Amino acid sequence: MISVLCVDDHRLMREGITFILGMHPDVRVVAEASNGEEAVAMYQQFRPDVTLMDLQLPRMNGLEATRAIRRLDPAARIVVLTMYQGDEDIYRAIQAGAVGYVLKDSLSGELLRVIRAVHRGENAVPPDIAAKLALRPAQTALTAREVQVLELLRTGMRNRDIAEALRITEETARTHIKNIFGKLNVHDRTAALAEAVRRGLVHIDP
Repeated sequence: MISVLCVDDHRLMREGITFILGMHPDVRVVAEASNGEEAVAMYQQFRPDVTLMDLQLPRMNGLEATRAIRRLDPAARIVVLTMYQGDEDIYRAIQAGAVGYVLKDSLSGELLRVIRAVHRGENAVPPDIAAKLALRPAQTALTAREVQVLELLRTGMRNRDIAEALRITEETARTHIKNIFGKLNVHDRTAALAEAVRRGLVHIDP
């Protein structure tokens, strides 16, 4: 029997996963959590064989919860569940210690296979996602400050607004934006945001 901890902030998603896995005698959901802090607590209590971890969680996000669980148990097998497929999301999840990655729109076909694979000690990153990961080191990474600037660009802020929000000069804000354009290989804000969303650097709320 493979014991599973299901972490997602949407109750219907957790119920759906429990229903899917409940049809198979070798897998059982033993605990659920709706935020990152609960996920860590439930892991400590139940020590599941596999943890299914949503990335977008309240109070403590999925990456932080993954890191916290891996600090508790370096052998923890964590599979990331997400609706996003940007390569930055993938990279961060793997760096945090995830050994599998499943998109929510392919749950019915992939979930059970991935759970069984990681329980056997295998990594379970789909080939198309692995290909994106392979390209990741060739891309120039944005700094934490540049990601902050991107998030503010997403809200429509001008250079002056960004400078005030981050308590920097307007010239520094312009420099950050210029560096972002160069690293993303784009020439304007619209293209920068489109590329950032594609890579998973920022997300557009559904």
